[in-house]
Amino acid sequence: MTSFSQRGLSRFPVKVSRDRNSSLFLVGHFTQGLERNHVIMVKTNTTGYRRGTRYMFARDFRKKGVEPLSTFLHVYKRGDYVDIKGCGAFQKGMPHKSYHGRTGQIFNVTQHAVGVIVNKQIGNRIIPKRINVRIQHVRPSKCRDDFLNRVKRNDELRKEAKEKGITLEKGSLKRMAEQPRTAHFVKTKNNEPQLVEPIPYKFIA
Repeated sequence: MTSFSQRGLSRFPVKVSRDRNSSLFLVGHFTQGLERNHVIMVKTNTTGYRRGTRYMFARDFRKKGVEPLSTFLHVYKRGDYVDIKGCGAFQKGMPHKSYHGRTGQIFNVTQHAVGVIVNKQIGNRIIPKRINVRIQHVRPSKCRDDFLNRVKRNDELRKEAKEKGITLEKGSLKRMAEQPRTAHFVKTKNNEPQLVEPIPYKFIA
C-alpha cells in the first residue's frame, strides 16, 4: 500500500472500497492534499493458474533445448512410482503447481500420458487426487530403490544361511542406525594428550 507520508501528505483515515474485480482502491475523501474523489490504484496479487512459477517450471542449467528421446521411450506401468516435475517446454499435460515435486503412483497409462494418484493436503485432510499428466512431466521415482535392494540382499542372506544350516540372529536383517565408533588404541607419539578445561571467568568492568 502506498504510504501518504512518502508523497508529502499527512496520514488521515482513508475510505477503502472494492469493485467486482476485487481490485483495491483508496478513495481520498478524507485525505489532506488530495482533490475530492481522487482515486489511487493499488497493485493486487494475481490469481492466475501458473502464478508464481517463474523458477518452478524453468529449465535446469544447461538442460535447455530439445527433450531427449529417453523421456519418451521410458515404459511406465501401473503401480510404478513417479516424481512429478513440470517441464516448462511443454504446456500440454502440465500439472498444476501444487503437484510439482510430489511423488505418486500410476493407476492408468494412455498413449501420451499417465494417470497418477497424488496425496494433496486440503485443510486438515489429506486427499488422494487422480490427475492426468503427460510423460514429459514425470520421472521414475527412486523412493523404493533402497527398500527393494534391502529385500534382495536379505533374500540372499537367508539363502546362504539355509545352505550352511545357520540360524540368523533375531533382528539381524533389520536396518540399524549408525553405531558409535568401537574402542581403539591411539598412539601418543608426537601426539601428546592435551588437558581441555574451561577458561576461568573474569569480570571486566
